Amino acid sequence: MGLRRRRQTAAAPAPHHAHAIELHGVQRRYGRGRTAVHALRGIDLALPHGSFTAVMGPSGCGKSTFLQCAAGLDRPTAGTVKLGGTEITGMSENTLTALRRARLGFVFQSFNLLPSLTVEQNVLLPMRLAGARPDRHRAHEVLAQVGLEDRARRRPGELSGGQQQRVAIARALVTRPDVVFADEPTGALDTNTAAEVLTLLRQAVDALGATVVMVTHDPVAASHADRVLFLADGAIADRLLRSPAHEIAERMSRLTARTPALAGAWAAEEAR
Repeated sequence: MGLRRRRQTAAAPAPHHAHAIELHGVQRRYGRGRTAVHALRGIDLALPHGSFTAVMGPSGCGKSTFLQCAAGLDRPTAGTVKLGGTEITGMSENTLTALRRARLGFVFQSFNLLPSLTVEQNVLLPMRLAGARPDRHRAHEVLAQVGLEDRARRRPGELSGGQQQRVAIARALVTRPDVVFADEPTGALDTNTAAEVLTLLRQAVDALGATVVMVTHDPVAASHADRVLFLADGAIADRLLRSPAHEIAERMSRLTARTPALAGAWAAEEAR
């Protein structure tokens, strides 16, 4: 089922902030001296509102660190991150936590639904955590958008994997966040169910004006995005505008061929 187009008044971000997310010179180093690991080596990036970006690369290339720094889950060693025009780099942990709860959405490979709560309660959880009054009308609105309006009283254990991921998408959208971060959202799903979930994320961008940043190793998943960023050794090594899966896979193969150390890591990813 496709997402329904929401009312225009609830749609767009503030017009004076052209970008949903900006990273300037972002570096992340773990450890010191000769044993230091440089997970990110100076990321410069600006993503507009209402866009869908896929981030690809083999294990150890910096994908997860990129997502964590961009979402304020980890602090860069150097550089700045802005979300919806707000710089988050120097925020206190309490302020940053409040911002994440109110202005960001998350979709994970493992769904991360609370089994003791109903579907509706899981969807309303971000509002409760942000200290806002739970809006049941809004919860049912987003559940209808993902085709689960008749499952509101069920518990996650009564749903299929694909339905649970739909609930996770509804939960991510319920606060109308600046950015939805998706970390391998189809990794635990079969091919057909994965396609349905990716179509929902695509429609969240096209119909609802959402901004999605998705980490994936799958060229088919990446083919749903407006742009693909290829990370290698902590840096953006290549970019590709919306393309079919075979072109994305070919570009990834060319990138790893230029870097022998990446080739083995990419082969390991593909074998998973």
